[in-house]
Amino acid sequence: MIFQSSALAAFGFTAPNWVVNQQSTKLDAGKTLYDKIFEDHTVTESDGSTLLYIDRHLVHEVTSPQAFEGLRLANRGVRRPDCTLLTVDHNVPTEDRTQLVDVESFISEINSKTQVLQLEKNVEDFGLKYFGMEDERQGIVHIIGPEQGFTLPGTTCVCGDSHTATHGAFGSLAFGIGTSEVEHVLATSTLPQVKGKNFLIKIDGDLNEAVTSKDIILHICGIIGTAGGTGCVIEFAGSAVRSLSMEARMSVSNMAIEAGARAGLIAPDEVTFEYLKGRPMSPSDEDWDNACAYWKSICSDDDAVYDKVVEIDATDIAPTVTWGTSPQDVVPITGNVPDPNEAPDATRKAAMERSLNYIGLEGNQPLEGVKIDKAFIGSCTNGRIEDLREVAAVAMGRKVADHVHAFVVPGSGLVKRQAEDEGLDKILIEAGFDFREPGCSMCLAMNDDKLKPQERCASTSNRNFEGRQGGGGRTHLLSPSMAAASAIAGSLADVRKFPYLGDKESDPRNIDKNNRGSRVFTTENYVSPGAVINPPAPYMAQKTGDSEAAAGLPKFTVLKGKSAPLDIQNIDTDMIIPKEFLKTIKRAGLGFAAFAELRYHNADEVATMGEDVAVMNDDFILNKPEYSGTSILIAGDNFGCGSSREHAPWSINDMGIKCLISTSFADIFYNNCFNNGMLPLILTREEIEVLLDDAADPNNELSVDLNNQKVTRSNGESFSFDIDPFRKMCLLNGLDKIGLTLEKVDQITAFEKERSVAYPWLDGASLKVPDSIRMHQDAPIWA
Repeated sequence: MIFQSSALAAFGFTAPNWVVNQQSTKLDAGKTLYDKIFEDHTVTESDGSTLLYIDRHLVHEVTSPQAFEGLRLANRGVRRPDCTLLTVDHNVPTEDRTQLVDVESFISEINSKTQVLQLEKNVEDFGLKYFGMEDERQGIVHIIGPEQGFTLPGTTCVCGDSHTATHGAFGSLAFGIGTSEVEHVLATSTLPQVKGKNFLIKIDGDLNEAVTSKDIILHICGIIGTAGGTGCVIEFAGSAVRSLSMEARMSVSNMAIEAGARAGLIAPDEVTFEYLKGRPMSPSDEDWDNACAYWKSICSDDDAVYDKVVEIDATDIAPTVTWGTSPQDVVPITGNVPDPNEAPDATRKAAMERSLNYIGLEGNQPLEGVKIDKAFIGSCTNGRIEDLREVAAVAMGRKVADHVHAFVVPGSGLVKRQAEDEGLDKILIEAGFDFREPGCSMCLAMNDDKLKPQERCASTSNRNFEGRQGGGGRTHLLSPSMAAASAIAGSLADVRKFPYLGDKESDPRNIDKNNRGSRVFTTENYVSPGAVINPPAPYMAQKTGDSEAAAGLPKFTVLKGKSAPLDIQNIDTDMIIPKEFLKTIKRAGLGFAAFAELRYHNADEVATMGEDVAVMNDDFILNKPEYSGTSILIAGDNFGCGSSREHAPWSINDMGIKCLISTSFADIFYNNCFNNGMLPLILTREEIEVLLDDAADPNNELSVDLNNQKVTRSNGESFSFDIDPFRKMCLLNGLDKIGLTLEKVDQITAFEKERSVAYPWLDGASLKVPDSIRMHQDAPIWA
C-alpha cells in the first residue's frame, strides 16, 4: 500500500491508513537485518528479556557523570575500555579556540566547565580514550564515531543520547540509553533488552529537484507521526535510500527517534564499505575482506517478514519545513499551516492550537515568506562536510539578510578542517555566515548559542520542541540548503528559487563524494591486542578493599495516592526538564526543575539562580496547593518523547511522582522510569479519560497494584494493565540490574571470547589511534 500524503498524521489519522500488517505464522520465514543483529548479540534470554552484548559505547559530558560515580561507589571499572570512546559536545563553547590552553581557563560558564572537567577526571580515573576540546578529532559523538571507523555494520552501539540512531545508517543496531544504562554498559558491556518489532519504510523512485535526506525523514515523520515507530526498529529501504550518500543516510537514521522508533537501520552496501575503508578504527588487511563478507550476510533476507510496512513514492516528497512544535508537524515549503478547526478530534485540535500559539502562526497561513531572526546549520543531523557543501553552493555570490544571524557549526574538528581545505569557510564567511568551532551548539542551546524568546530560527537540527533552542524560541526544521536560502532571504524560503550562481567547476557540490580529505590520523603498524576485558581502572589502585557497595531501589508493590491530570499530547523531555537544568553531575535534587517552563514564569532565571527566585505559575496543575503530595500523574498521549536524558524521570521522581499513566510512552523514557523505581503504565484512551475526570477532583485517590497489575479507582472499579515480567520482577524486588548481570559474568566472558574469534576486527578499536592530536597541527591528509 503506497501512502502519498504527509498531512494526515498532522490531523491525527490513525495507523490503519498507512500500515500493512504482515505478522507471519511461517516458522521458516526469512530474517530481517534487525533480527540478525539482535540474535548475534544475545548472551542469555529469560522471561522475555534478552541480555544483549554491546560492541560500541560512545560517551559525552552530560549523561555520564552520575554513571561514573555509580562505578566508583560500587568499586567497579569499565569492562571494555577498548570499545569505549569519549568526547565533549553538548555544552562546549563554539567560539574561536585559537587561544585555548585548557578547559579551566577557556570555559567561563561554571556548570558547563564543571561537567567537562568531570569528564576529563573520569577519563583519567578509568583509563579511557578521549577526544577533548584541544583535540582536532573532538566533535559531536554521532559524527566522530563514523568519522573514525568506530561505527561498523553488524555491531550494537549505544550512547547516553537519543540520536544514537544515527549509526544505524551503517547497519549498526544503535540506540540511545539513559544514565543508569550508561553505567550498566560501562560495567558489563551488556544491556537487558526486550526485542522490538520490525518496521519497514520503503522509499522508491527518483527524488525531485532540491529534495534531500532531511526532506525524506521529515516527510516520514509527517506520515507516521512522532509515535508511529514506538516499540519498533525501523529499516529504511528502497531505491531512493540506496541512492543516498553515507552522510545523507546518517541524517535519515538520526531522526528515526523523532518518529518514535527505538532505532533506525539501513542495510550496508558498497556505499557503506567505500566510506569505511581505511578509516583509523576500521578493519584492515585480511580483516577487511572478512568483515565485508560478514557485513553482506546480515542484510535482510528476501523473504523477511515485517510487523509494519509503509511504502512511499519518492516523487511525492518536496522540500519540507515544520510549522509546529513537533517533528510530525510538516508541510512542503509551498504549503500552508493546517487549520486546527479541521482536526479530527478535540485532543488533536488542542495540541495544534497550543503549537500554533507557541510558534506564532495561524491556520491556513503560508509558510514561505515567514520572517526569521536566526539560521542554524549544524547538529548531529546536518553537521557533516556534505551539508556544508550544500550550504556553500547556495551562499556563493549571495549575502545573508542584514537582520539574520546565521550560524554554521561543523560537526567535528575534522569536518571544520576539511571545509577549510576545500575553501568552504571563505565562501560562507564572505556571504555573512558565522563559521564556528564544533559542538552541538544551538541544536539544544546548552551553551550561549540560543534563541531569545519569540526569535524564529530556520534550523537543520532534529527537534522543534517548545524551548528546545532557547526559552520561547521558535524553531522550523528544514534541510541545510533550505536553511541557507532562508538565511539569505531573511524568511522561510524555497531553495529551488536560489540556483547556483557560479561555474560548474567551482560548485562545492561537485567535489568527489568519495574524497575523504579530512585529517583522520592513523597509527602505522598497529597490532590488535585482542579483546581488552575488564582491566583495573587506574583510580582503583588507590582503593582499599574490593567489596562492592550495596545497590538497589525501593520496592514498588502497591501505591495509593493522589493523582493529577496533565492531558497534553507529546510532552517531551525538554518540557519535562529543560536543558538548562542538565548541567549537573549529581542525580538528586532536580525536583524543582521538573516541568520548569510550565511551572515558573521565569524558568531561565531559576535554572541559573536557583529555586529562591522562582515566580510560580499558579495555573499549572502541580503548583496548585490542593494537588500538593501528588504521587500519580495522568498524562497525555506519547509522554516522554525526545531525548534519552534520565534527568527527566529523576526530576519527576524527586518531586514525589512514582507512577505515570498514559496511552503510550516513548521507549527510552519508559525504560528510564523502571531504572529509577518508577512505574509507567499504559491504559486505553477511554480509561485515561475516566482517570482524567477523577483527577480533576484534587481529593481523588488511586490505588496501583503492581503484583496484580490493576489500577483501582476510589469507587472500586479497576483497570488492568500489561507489563514485561522482568521489569515487574525488578520493581517488586527493588533489584540492581548491574548486580544481576554480573552474576552472569562467566557467560559474558565466554560470549566475548567467541566474538573475538569470529570478529577480531571489533577488538581494540579505541587503541588504534593516538591519545591526543592537538588542534591546528600539521597532519597528513588521508585520501
